[in-house]
Amino acid sequence: MCSAILERVLSGRWIAGPYISDAINQAQKFNGYGITPIINYLGEDYSERADVKKSIAVYKELIARISEARIRADISVKPTQLGLKIDEQYFEKNYILLSRLALSKNIRLWLDMETADYVDQTISAYKRAVHLGNVGICIQSYLRRSRRDIRELLDYDIHANIRLVKGAYTSNKSSAFIGRDKITDNYHTLMRYLFEKGRRFTIATHDDRIVTEAIRMNLKYKRDVTYAMLRGIRNGYLIQLSRMGFQTSVYVPFGDEWVSYSYRRLKEGGHLSLIIRSLFDYSI
Repeated sequence: MCSAILERVLSGRWIAGPYISDAINQAQKFNGYGITPIINYLGEDYSERADVKKSIAVYKELIARISEARIRADISVKPTQLGLKIDEQYFEKNYILLSRLALSKNIRLWLDMETADYVDQTISAYKRAVHLGNVGICIQSYLRRSRRDIRELLDYDIHANIRLVKGAYTSNKSSAFIGRDKITDNYHTLMRYLFEKGRRFTIATHDDRIVTEAIRMNLKYKRDVTYAMLRGIRNGYLIQLSRMGFQTSVYVPFGDEWVSYSYRRLKEGGHLSLIIRSLFDYSI
């Protein structure tokens, strides 16, 4: 009972609401602070085409509503939300369709990364769309393979747009770093590699020590860097970064399927501090 109440309280801070209008409203508010929302319609792990078609319809409407409202916002989609669990070609077809539609409205479309089982297919799909110029991909520091993946992406296209996160999924020791410290250490390693070899990327973290290091590194490398966080966690710090002149983004999910999203956040390494920050940092 307590767990269910806690999840609902936190979901109210992390998630914009059930409707597209909720996401648009939040986007407008964040735009007022100079922050670009990355809007995600909640849902994943679909095995039925009807669920995939519903998600695609929602994203089409979201793209239209962003354009009509003349707000600055990106969109983020999950591979299994677009049919990867059903068929890889079906997923790629849907992903390219949304990428082209977003491009027509001058909107960036991010491809989220899910579990380790889907990394190869996700990267393959991103490579098919990278030439469009309006797409980005998420890479997770908890996976041991991520440095190889970043190197592969940058070798394929030096302008590949990578959003570096720690990751909210889990895997076994052979494929993943176990423990918050090891995941954070690898985040630092991957971030340094991005500064050395990349051109544009997003540092997605609530850790001010990592952000401070990134700001210091960029004095040397002068890359196109954005700093991103989750809605409802350290909003004040994100606003501060924006006011200092840094490019900033905030991940804004919406929709009814909030349970799995909230549960993953509660399981993340350092989840206690995540919860505390959610409760005491003000929301927008």
